[in-house]
Amino acid sequence: MEPLPKIHFNQPYAVGAEFEYMRQAIANAHTCGNGPFTKKCTAFLEQALSVPKAMLTTSCTHALEMAALLLDIKAGDEVILPSFTFVSTANAFVLHGARPVFCDVRPDTLNLDEGKLAALITPRTKAVVPVHYAGVGCEMDAIGEIARAHGVAVVEDNAHGLFGKYRGKYLGTFGCLATQSFHETKNFNCGEGGALLLNDPRHIERAEIIHEKGTNRNRFFRGQVDKYSWVDVGSSFLPSDMLAAYLLAQLEVRERIQTKRRFVWEYYARHLQAWAGEQGVRFPVVPEHCDQSYHMFYMLLPSLEKRQALIAHMKAQNILSVFHYLPLHLSQMGRKFGGRAGDCPVTEDASDRLVRLPFYNDLSENDLSRVAKAVCQFN
Repeated sequence: MEPLPKIHFNQPYAVGAEFEYMRQAIANAHTCGNGPFTKKCTAFLEQALSVPKAMLTTSCTHALEMAALLLDIKAGDEVILPSFTFVSTANAFVLHGARPVFCDVRPDTLNLDEGKLAALITPRTKAVVPVHYAGVGCEMDAIGEIARAHGVAVVEDNAHGLFGKYRGKYLGTFGCLATQSFHETKNFNCGEGGALLLNDPRHIERAEIIHEKGTNRNRFFRGQVDKYSWVDVGSSFLPSDMLAAYLLAQLEVRERIQTKRRFVWEYYARHLQAWAGEQGVRFPVVPEHCDQSYHMFYMLLPSLEKRQALIAHMKAQNILSVFHYLPLHLSQMGRKFGGRAGDCPVTEDASDRLVRLPFYNDLSENDLSRVAKAVCQFN
């Protein structure tokens, strides 16, 4: 018998206009950064999210590194972030000498636990970086209030959450700075890419300089100076206009993409609900005041052994399901910064039990049926 086709965990998705837009970028004779498609993407984000300024970057990692530069992060500073996140959330600040302070996550949403935040703030704390896990908003009212009371900046890591909302307001519009990802695994992708959202206009002029390798090139093009030169630190954060062309095609049909992703998420929730109840499996929690971005569908199995057995069971049926983050505080680097077992018990527990199901924009209903049936065969 022929083996069933493989269902990947993720698969890049093209809506159709990507290649025509990339052809246009070549015809424009401007394939490097900050070309017509870059400008269209940033204008789209600014208008859709009502933010003062958006800047495309080569990755969400680079957007976080720009945030660290804008906040003048230096040796001796501390930055609070969840242990349950991707390494870039920490690395961007560690690169500039900061010490990451790992906060545990809430047992329901797996977002930074705002109830543990205040106790972690010291006179050295420079920023807190909430991560909107799975595109479900952190408790930004409480986080913002605590941060303001201590004079601490908020940088939202919104890699998962573009167009998700918290209390009716878009994620990525709460902190003074926020970062987005357009990696191949995200709702909207261009292979590798990201964006920095600047919600505090005071950061815009310096961000333009940092974005352009530390030069005042943008002021030169606006006629504000008669020549441009090196005036600050910076790097090459601009993506190619070819990548922006690909991304614009996806952003233009955001409603179509989000509708499909919602269908996938709700299909899993509907068809696996009875099985999950019988097996003691928990689905994602989305509070009533949050509108999620439908970035992923995960399940918390009763134990590490059950999680690993389910992954093996799915693999035997040619379906790829995967776990997610390992606790940063228990990593080799995390331990160098003082991380110890037991510091973040919710993170440690959830990391062992979490499994993610295949989730991408063109999963067919037949594929979803196969995944659901395979899961329901597991005991």
